[in-house]
Amino acid sequence: MILLTMPHAMKNDCAIDATMSVIEGRWKAVVLCKLMTKGTMRFSHLMKEIEGVSPRMLTKQLKELERDGMVLRKTYTEIPPRVEYSLTGRGKSIIPVLTAIAQWGVSNVLREIVEIHDE
Repeated sequence: MILLTMPHAMKNDCAIDATMSVIEGRWKAVVLCKLMTKGTMRFSHLMKEIEGVSPRMLTKQLKELERDGMVLRKTYTEIPPRVEYSLTGRGKSIIPVLTAIAQWGVSNVLREIVEIHDE
């Protein structure tokens, strides 16, 4: 068994739990996918792209992703100030995991929601 030490609380010493502690949260996977597909984005663009998220919640999720080394926040000293978000190398490394989770969801969850007729 591998004992993991994380900078924030984990529920168990399980490697899956370690991964989930970084990506859990209603909007984190969506943010990661948007940054993967669209590239570097400003906060306002993320707000427009993610339907249903509040500015407060998006800020919270982005701070947590930044804390965990998944997202880079770059501030420009302009007037008005400009802030951009992009994936770090660590953030890019989770994409295959999210892709596998998405494929599982299509095969095991969406299939139950959408009735498939074979003709």
